[in-house]
Amino acid sequence: MTFALFGIENDGVNLVVNLLIFFLVVIWLALVYWTYQDAQRRIDDPMLVACATAASLFPFIGTIVYTIVRPPEYLDDSRERELEIKAAEGRVRMMESRSCRNCGTPVEPTFLRCPSCLHRLRTPCGECGKPLDPRWRICPYCETPVADLAPATERARSGRRGARTRRATAAAASEQPDGAQAQDRGSPPLAREGTLGERTRRTT
Repeated sequence: MTFALFGIENDGVNLVVNLLIFFLVVIWLALVYWTYQDAQRRIDDPMLVACATAASLFPFIGTIVYTIVRPPEYLDDSRERELEIKAAEGRVRMMESRSCRNCGTPVEPTFLRCPSCLHRLRTPCGECGKPLDPRWRICPYCETPVADLAPATERARSGRRGARTRRATAAAASEQPDGAQAQDRGSPPLAREGTLGERTRRTT
């Protein structure tokens, strides 16, 4: 038994119209369900998901409008892209930390200076001697603040400069000829002897 729609009395035509309307209703409900599932995969806000589902209740038009204004990618794809970007940034930072900032030569984490351009990479800790990155505020090995190590480092550098100066002075003195040293040592007595002779002649 078929329902007589639109005043159609022919059973065959009425059956076709009923089947067509049934298919349209099924497609409409399927579009509502598809809109809800697609909005959940693309939109993170539950309120926007509910609005998109409510808009799809308008037969066919709501789903078409949602298809036009929906986000272009799924939430899983967006999160995966963000993870890939963070991983790429981490690899770049690792490459930068393992290369000289001045010339780009690959260096080891324990290097204090670049072996190519002699650029200062790290400063040794005054307590444990471990290499410290210039951006660190505390030694991660002995928990000594880097600010407290700065004066000690300067004193150590000044002590090394003084030792180098003393060694250079000693080396220059050792390289002086023996005759010059003997003349220097013998000059004061000769001067005294000349002074005594002049005094004797004046007395006589």
